[in-house]
Amino acid sequence: MREKQVEQKLVSEVKKRGGICPKFVSPGFDGMPDRIVLLPGGYFGFVEVKAPGEMPRPLQVSRHRLMGRLGFQVFILDDPGQIGGILDEIQSA
Repeated sequence: MREKQVEQKLVSEVKKRGGICPKFVSPGFDGMPDRIVLLPGGYFGFVEVKAPGEMPRPLQVSRHRLMGRLGFQVFILDDPGQIGGILDEIQSA
């Protein structure tokens, strides 16, 4: 399975929960997560999507840690089976 397929499943599941999952583009600030998950009720989180078994690059890890220190949730998604748990965690924050 490719990263794009995992990403498509994430977008689909977010839509099923009534949310949106736009691509996150940050010109001039590389390493940011791929998607922002916006769910009803004001819940949101950031998701880095990877192909199964892939790991974030060092710059991505650094950005994710920075965002975590600022109080934002950042999730690494490399298996479609993780999507429900990630969305549940976002909605419980």
